[in-house]
Amino acid sequence: MDFSLSEEQTAIQELARQIFSDAVSDESLRAVDKSEAVFDTALWKQLAEANLLGIAVDEAQDGMGMGLLELCLLLEEQGRHLAPVPLVPALAQAGLAIARFGSDAQKRALLPGLVAGDHWLTAALQEGTQPAEAPGTTAARKGAGVVLNGVKSTVAAADGARAIVVSARREDGTPGLFVLDPTSGGVALEPRRATHHAHVATLRLADAAAEPLGAGTGDALAFTLARARVATCAVMLGVTAEALRRTAEYVGSRKQFGKPIGTFQGVALRTADAYIDVECIRSTLWQAIYQLDSGAPTAGRAVALAKWWACRAGQRVVHSAQHLHGGIGSDVEYPIHRFFLWAKAHETELGGASHHLALLGDALASGAAA
Repeated sequence: MDFSLSEEQTAIQELARQIFSDAVSDESLRAVDKSEAVFDTALWKQLAEANLLGIAVDEAQDGMGMGLLELCLLLEEQGRHLAPVPLVPALAQAGLAIARFGSDAQKRALLPGLVAGDHWLTAALQEGTQPAEAPGTTAARKGAGVVLNGVKSTVAAADGARAIVVSARREDGTPGLFVLDPTSGGVALEPRRATHHAHVATLRLADAAAEPLGAGTGDALAFTLARARVATCAVMLGVTAEALRRTAEYVGSRKQFGKPIGTFQGVALRTADAYIDVECIRSTLWQAIYQLDSGAPTAGRAVALAKWWACRAGQRVVHSAQHLHGGIGSDVEYPIHRFFLWAKAHETELGGASHHLALLGDALASGAAA
């Protein structure tokens, strides 16, 4: 079987790599850190002009009509370059959910503008230590509409977003997704900077008016969480692959006792272990994408396994990168620490290693496919 990328997929990967390489540098990242802008809006427009923001949006909404695999190729390159744009929340969380479950009116109102780069979307799926599968935020009928009550933590790029897709528990106890206008009454945003310097916010909802995503039927939350977790794994793959590349380059040029430190057995073994970890992240990521796209009954387990590898192995790789850079790795003017911060921030996104190991254990113990 041939698992290599198609010409079209390779072209997408190369285009994304070129745009990020030209637009993102260590110097530009320092400038973004000091800026009050929510993210790099100039880069956002460049991605829109290349139609990469529409990579997983149907052609009817001006997108490219491609799938999760192509989106993950874009996200891997984002992670490799640490590009400061909200691709995961806008495209993989809110965008995919609206494209799959949104009403025609919701799609027309939100997706063409996203593709054009005129606005961005985000999602509020996390509530501190509460499992993302069981939101504590509630959705209750009020008159002809729905109101939301609760608190969402770490909502990326919330300030200025056109809409926020919010997970909440319906009155019958089942979870669902709702579309929220962040400028409406009952919505309070408390902005802050995340570990990796990204702009995030705590979202407080007090009888905030919202509308169900589409007909409000089907397991929209499970669909969205699975793809959002895979998207996070793709970012982690890019982060760890580039951290390892830079580390290999450093230990190959840094000399001690008259020879490159990479020739010492301890250093060589640590970099070799990191290479194995990166390839395990890659393999489990592509397996999860394949199973989701093919509708395999074991897709849930594949996603949990991919996320576990991205969390656990990802941390090993960036820890090794920091360690093998020695003292210079502790200098915040030197860029290697950024990969550690990005990996740390994405490790706990929608559940960390322990959470996904527990999901795997539950599935195995029950004999369930997913």
